[in-house]
Amino acid sequence: MANGWARDGAVQEQIDDTVEEGVARARSRLVSGESLEFCEECEAPIPERRREALPGVRLCVQCQQEEDRRAAKGSGVNRRASKDSQLR
Repeated sequence: MANGWARDGAVQEQIDDTVEEGVARARSRLVSGESLEFCEECEAPIPERRREALPGVRLCVQCQQEEDRRAAKGSGVNRRASKDSQLR
């Protein structure tokens, strides 16, 4: 298969790397250990049902939502170059 300057299998390697990074990022966000009774950011009480549902939870719902928003803004790696840059 002709794919310009890329070596054979390079596209699949990019796909595999993207999937592996996504899995690693998801695993790093998994909580573990004992849940906190109070949020480590704002010190608001964390409801017991949340602590039971998410073992190892460290943030209240509001702080977790803020953390998720910040993480979403910083994520997203585009490994594919545009066709214009490939044609130059």
